[in-house]
Amino acid sequence: MNPFTAANTVWASRIRDAFGPALELQDEKGKTLNYQVENEFDVSGRSYAVLRREQAQGADEPEIFKVVTAADGTLSLETIEDDDEWEDVSELYDELTFPE
Repeated sequence: MNPFTAANTVWASRIRDAFGPALELQDEKGKTLNYQVENEFDVSGRSYAVLRREQAQGADEPEIFKVVTAADGTLSLETIEDDDEWEDVSELYDELTFPE
């Protein structure tokens, strides 16, 4: 049974509450990218943030990051490295935003 379902999802606002509606992140080359926080949700004991790049050239698809809470309570965003987790989360977000 896949725990990544709409019934198991809770909308959240940790990143928006901590950093506001706009974020600056650096890519792997050190370039600063500006994002808007589109949505956040918790599912199966994990937290995710959906960000949309400002002035994105080309694709206007949102990006989904894992929200990680350090032992001291600080929040950070990480790229979802696991392919299965990425598929589950992206399919869930599609289901949440484009219900059939």
